[in-house]
Amino acid sequence: MIFCHCAVVGDKEVAGAIEAGARTVAQVCKATGAGQKCGSCIFSVRRVVCQHGAVPAPAMEVDVAAG
Repeated sequence: MIFCHCAVVGDKEVAGAIEAGARTVAQVCKATGAGQKCGSCIFSVRRVVCQHGAVPAPAMEVDVAAG
């Protein structure tokens, strides 16, 4: 399912970034391009990160990923 329409990133791309070593929301966003423009997908990215057992992002990190 696509949840970052700005960069056309979905759950499969986020899961792939996590499998490749990304452990935080910011790392996933950097690897996939998600959350770099409008930031409305950050909570969906975080949900997938948490589902895969990676480290959830502190609030400050979300600002950096979306900024």
